[in-house]
Amino acid sequence: MNFNTLINLFFPEVCNACKAYLLDNESFICTDCRHQLPTTNFHLNNDPFVKNVFYGRAKIEAATALLRFEKQGMVQHLLHQLKYGNNQAISGFLGDWLGEELKMSNYYNTIDMVIPVPLHNKKLKKRGYNQVTQFGQHIAKALNTTFKEDILVKVTNTATSQASKSRLERWQLDNETFAVSQLDKLHNKHILLVDDIITTGNTLEACIIELTKAQNIKISIAAMAIA
Repeated sequence: MNFNTLINLFFPEVCNACKAYLLDNESFICTDCRHQLPTTNFHLNNDPFVKNVFYGRAKIEAATALLRFEKQGMVQHLLHQLKYGNNQAISGFLGDWLGEELKMSNYYNTIDMVIPVPLHNKKLKKRGYNQVTQFGQHIAKALNTTFKEDILVKVTNTATSQASKSRLERWQLDNETFAVSQLDKLHNKHILLVDDIITTGNTLEACIIELTKAQNIKISIAAMAIA
């Protein structure tokens, strides 16, 4: 019996989705749950579904999301743990998963830099971490490229819910929210912008508007999930 097996005997690891005990050959999520996770395969099938969300709104080179988000589903449970349960390992797990798949796609082999959608400093201080950071870091490592967290910044704290606002109101609010601190580092670069979940696309669109102030920039998108 090796040391890891001994540790698991007394302190067994559990699946982050269903909480069942993990077997020796399982890691983070049990085999059953991993097979049940609703993957999109957009980047494997060259499916333009995510890219079409931004049609007529922003110029995108490529776009994908790893999972489909369903209310009360397993993906919602995982993202809730990530954002509110301090389970940052979920971010890295999903980043490793998607990063390995993006390595096989010609659409992502020219990425020069991975940039996460930022949190406002007040929200970052309250939560203690940006839930997208490890996701972006692990994707950048898989693609053998740079991860930069200090270029795109959020300058307005939109802590209140935007659910009651119209799409135009939300777009105008988001459009005033972000800024680029080091524009010169983005010229002639292919940027991969990463986020946790795509709903209306307004937040990503607002980020893209700021990033495209750089000269000859190309932008692609990767998210953990899409609603």
